[in-house]
Amino acid sequence: MPRFDVETRAIWGYLDSVIRFPADFTWGAATAAYQIEGAWAEDGKGESIWDRFCHGGGHVVGGDSGDRACDHYHRWGEDIALLRELGVGAYRFSVAWTRVMPDGTGAVNQRGLDFYRRLCDALLEAGITPWLTLYHWDLPQALQERGGWARREIADWFAEYAAVVARALGDRVRHWIPLNEPQVFAMLGHLIGHHAPGVINPLGFGAVAHHANLAHGRAVAALRAEAGPGARVGTAMQTPPIHPSTSSPEDAAAARRFDGLMNRWYLDAVLRGRYPEDTLELLGPLGATAAIKAGDLELIAAPLDFVGVNHYTRVFVRHEPAVPLVALLPDEARRVPGAQYTDMGWEVYPAGLGEVLGRLRDDYGNPEVVITENGCASPDRVVGGEVADAARIAYLEAYLGEAAAALAAGSRLTGYFQWSLLDNFEWAFGYGKRFGLVHVDYDTLRRTPKASARWYAALVKSGEIRGGAGRGV
Repeated sequence: MPRFDVETRAIWGYLDSVIRFPADFTWGAATAAYQIEGAWAEDGKGESIWDRFCHGGGHVVGGDSGDRACDHYHRWGEDIALLRELGVGAYRFSVAWTRVMPDGTGAVNQRGLDFYRRLCDALLEAGITPWLTLYHWDLPQALQERGGWARREIADWFAEYAAVVARALGDRVRHWIPLNEPQVFAMLGHLIGHHAPGVINPLGFGAVAHHANLAHGRAVAALRAEAGPGARVGTAMQTPPIHPSTSSPEDAAAARRFDGLMNRWYLDAVLRGRYPEDTLELLGPLGATAAIKAGDLELIAAPLDFVGVNHYTRVFVRHEPAVPLVALLPDEARRVPGAQYTDMGWEVYPAGLGEVLGRLRDDYGNPEVVITENGCASPDRVVGGEVADAARIAYLEAYLGEAAAALAAGSRLTGYFQWSLLDNFEWAFGYGKRFGLVHVDYDTLRRTPKASARWYAALVKSGEIRGGAGRGV
């Protein structure tokens, strides 16, 4: 397949342009607990579904796990110093539920809370605003054994956890995100089984999808009650453009169905207070009808302060009658002639970000939006003490160009978080995919800022992208 290379920027047309962002625009970097912390069984931490999934064997490329990861649990001071070098004003991280409540409910592990208190205090001392995600996919294994996301009680358990963290950190944290990408952990973890907990249960998928929304609503209420005055609560959804694989009516209908499953089920519930009728008809027999109770949607649609967008690429979908119930498949083999692809095999398609931002602006009332994740994987190596990742710079230039165009078109975009600060454990792909601005040697754990880190630091300082500036960095 075509590789993603620096020459692509000539196609995007940003070579001679200057892109300027507002002076009060939030610039940040993002990570997730299981992907960087390590210390999987230290200081009273409980077992998560990802611990069990990795230790079970056969699920992750190379037999990798997050047992040590980037050892951020012990090296967090070094990582905050890297954030200071970037000059970012914000850092999005997640709390490990099992580090705070080892069994998911009940007893609170003060050593776990103290770790996040120290982290937040050090961030604030460095002039960096904490943005806290409560759940980035690492459900306590104890709760999975009680039914996990398939149980309606998950919303109660999650609200209890949200309240514990809010009471402990509400004096330090103003920005809160309950769930990271509910559509992804629901689908990959409970329908397809590619992610933890590895469940393949189509007949229960509708209930899982509803319970994720319900847990979001319950957590928003808990955060409003416990996080203190001035708390800002939002989301982090991955809502990619869904395109038909061909021009056939069958593929168009399949793409519409998948858009309902991936996007509208969550956007409509959270931002409109209702489920799309076509998707409810599809998910009703898969457990959704039995799961939805009176008052649920009013709770789910509680007002938010911002909508978080995680974005990487678009998705092609084809009609597949052999697939029961939904008759569709994401067409991962589909390749666009002449297009560029990242090391994940994802098409470089900057226009997709403009599509997502435009949809929120035009179809969902133009809420305040923050890009809570965006970035790319590339096969980076340290050569002579340097990492020359010009491809990542080209990618960021192009996607941020789309973000600037959306701003000019009236989108209420107020911030951007690059994914990720560090190379890290990339879920089922293990350590083979590198998204970081900072290279991590997984043997020595040495951190080496890449050329893209210097490029991003210059952007944060100036608020400007000068087309082609990454060349020769």
